[in-house]
Amino acid sequence: MARPCFKLEKIHPDPLAGVDEAGCAPLAGPVVAAAVILDRNRFPRGIDDSKVLRREAREAIYARLMKVAVCGVGLATVEEIDSLNIYWARMLAMSRAVDALGLDPAMVLVDGNRCPRWERPSVAIVAGDAKCRSIAAASIVAKVTRDRMMLDYSRAYPGYGWETNQGYPTPAHQRALRALGPTPLHRRSFAPVRQPNLGL
Repeated sequence: MARPCFKLEKIHPDPLAGVDEAGCAPLAGPVVAAAVILDRNRFPRGIDDSKVLRREAREAIYARLMKVAVCGVGLATVEEIDSLNIYWARMLAMSRAVDALGLDPAMVLVDGNRCPRWERPSVAIVAGDAKCRSIAAASIVAKVTRDRMMLDYSRAYPGYGWETNQGYPTPAHQRALRALGPTPLHRRSFAPVRQPNLGL
């Protein structure tokens, strides 16, 4: 169970949003962020950092969150990643996720060491997905959303293993890059895509 940041998640008035992203390290696909406002009296059991949960658990908690929480999702495209760099694309995706909530949170808790450039009351929390329940919930929504997107993309671009590696630079994915070349969904600003033979 994620350890709540009691001083942050309990002293601030509702609505309180947690924000996290998925997909900064992959070689392909968008970066996806989620913002989640939990009902403090009704939230799924087992919420934790998405990285420590099995896929089945993430999917189950995601389904429950869609019923009992306010969720917003935002993404930054491959083109935006390549033009802005992954750091600013991440910030853009997080801003879009909060905008997608459809309401203004009284406070936003952001995973990481810096908040986007916005006019919102917010706090950055390093390893927030392991410390704050609302950020952990956002990590689950972002991860499940992005994994589903990459599964769909794998059908359009077979051979890269996105259905299992989600675009991350696994050895099999990098071998496919050398053999098949990059797709329109590959991040050309990333060195393994720009110069795939360096891994030989």
